[in-house]
Amino acid sequence: MKLKEEFVELVTRYKDVIFKVCYIYAEKDDIEDYYQEVLIQIWRSIPKFRGESSVLTWIYKISLNTCISYTRKKPKNIVNQEPILEVHLYENDIEKRLQIDELYFLINRLNKLEKAVILLWLEGRDYEEIASIVGISKANVAVKINRIKEKLKKLSNQ
Repeated sequence: MKLKEEFVELVTRYKDVIFKVCYIYAEKDDIEDYYQEVLIQIWRSIPKFRGESSVLTWIYKISLNTCISYTRKKPKNIVNQEPILEVHLYENDIEKRLQIDELYFLINRLNKLEKAVILLWLEGRDYEEIASIVGISKANVAVKINRIKEKLKKLSNQ
């Protein structure tokens, strides 16, 4: 398969994953910039992919690393940031939509590593895959998830 065809197939298949990662790290006006940066990194990385992890894990790593690097270049004051969730999963259920808006607002107040861990956990990834993607031990993932949950509870009570 040619490089261009492989790239188009990857982006088509994993565009939702890429978008979710960009969505967590970017402010509303910057989401497309982050998305484009991730696509550039995927394009550059295709020839280097050796299949040592699943394609999904590889896409997550590229997306997370690119967004974190891009965020460092553009420092933001996250504490005062407005919630950026514009895509609602439950259009017909206002209560669920408000809960999702609140969750994403709180997640945006976490640090970069915490965002990555909780995003992957919310996606249903197992501890081993999360550990592989973010570069920490499986035991540390469990500890971090519990601490993040506690932190989110505290933030929601403020």
